[in-house]
Amino acid sequence: MLYNADRASTSSHALETAMNNLQQIIVRRMEAHFSQQHFHFEKWIRETFKGNLLLKDVTSHVPQLKTEAEWIILVLALVPHIHPNFFESIIAEHLPAGGDFPEFGGVKGTNHRGMLPTGETAQFIIGGQDMEKRLAVQTLFEEEHFFYQNDIIWLEQVREGEPLMSGRIILSPEWVNFLLTGTEIKPRFSPDFPAKLVSTKMTWDDLVLHPFTTEQIEDIKRWFKHHHELDADPNLSRKINTGYRVLFHGPPGTGKTLTAALMGKEFDKDVYRVDLSQIVSKYIGETEKNLGKIFDRAEHKDWILFFDEADALFGKRTNVQSSHDKYANQEVAFLLQRVEDFSGLLILASNYKANMDDAFLRRFHSIVHFPMPNAQERLRLWKQSLPVSIKLNDNINLKQLSEAHEISGASILNIVQYAALKALSRDDKTLYHEDLLNGVKKELRKEEKSM
Repeated sequence: MLYNADRASTSSHALETAMNNLQQIIVRRMEAHFSQQHFHFEKWIRETFKGNLLLKDVTSHVPQLKTEAEWIILVLALVPHIHPNFFESIIAEHLPAGGDFPEFGGVKGTNHRGMLPTGETAQFIIGGQDMEKRLAVQTLFEEEHFFYQNDIIWLEQVREGEPLMSGRIILSPEWVNFLLTGTEIKPRFSPDFPAKLVSTKMTWDDLVLHPFTTEQIEDIKRWFKHHHELDADPNLSRKINTGYRVLFHGPPGTGKTLTAALMGKEFDKDVYRVDLSQIVSKYIGETEKNLGKIFDRAEHKDWILFFDEADALFGKRTNVQSSHDKYANQEVAFLLQRVEDFSGLLILASNYKANMDDAFLRRFHSIVHFPMPNAQERLRLWKQSLPVSIKLNDNINLKQLSEAHEISGASILNIVQYAALKALSRDDKTLYHEDLLNGVKKELRKEEKSM
């Protein structure tokens, strides 16, 4: 995002300065409106604030903010979160007897009892009745503007047939929190955002992968380091899509999720694991709607999106034999579009590559196989997993365990945890080979395998 989440909290003085300046601007616009005076808005702004409007208050921490019109829109969107009666108190001074004032715009919220500003409010304050200036305000809410590009401010969608600018000005919750407290908040897992932040205390040294898998992971790292240069290339930028799409496939416990988490850790990116149980719905259109919420929030955030067990959502399309098949195939078509439009790193993980729809496979930049570790790799995993604070008996034979039992890295960690707890429960606090062997038996029974 644009902001630096390490800065100090916004002072109450800075917020008061912003509100007082906005109040002064609105009062001057209303005086000109009711007296039908000619009002040179830009000249008055320059003379009144001496070019310091963007420097004195909370908005000075938004580096892309360049114009007074952008400042007004940002503070307009922020004010209801601080002062519920802000707009009503100003209007009451000019309309003491009450009455309708449609030129000012504004709507009532569901829970909020004060006025919430709309695009029409911004048009009135900045442009008055000047048609050219009112249309210029509209461009500040378009997709090309940095407000929209960085998920800062947008207009609420209105019902069909109603004016576009009658939509409420929405300031994203993350930016409300940042402008008021100086801290960045992470989106919470909810029906509106069915994804969880993934993190790890482990490092790349803890991950044991096949050499070919490691090389493919390096390809992804190279994209992270250099994709901005490709995006800036005059020729390639016209021909390649933004973003990078990867399929991780292989048995459970082989490091797919850990690799995604380590990628985020190395490049300081948030990794969100999408909960498919909250996404997939039996109701027509709901799956697309739920997935759209994820992509909409992730757009412009520079996140890594991780879809585990992705074949549940990105599986093969079927021949149309019923209306259900028709809508299921429409879901896949919708997913294809959103996947292709996503500008960050998108990782799909599946136990079986064969379950994935061919249309998705063609759109992946890389398909990375995570095989079960071989005996040599399992020996490394066993050695790296043993506790350092528990005494190990001399009879422990990791080479024998690694050669005899084909298990994943996640299973080895489960076994070591089981054996360590057994050791701690005894008086001698010593871990024996039998503890590890019993852990192997327990893990294999869980997977319905025999020794």
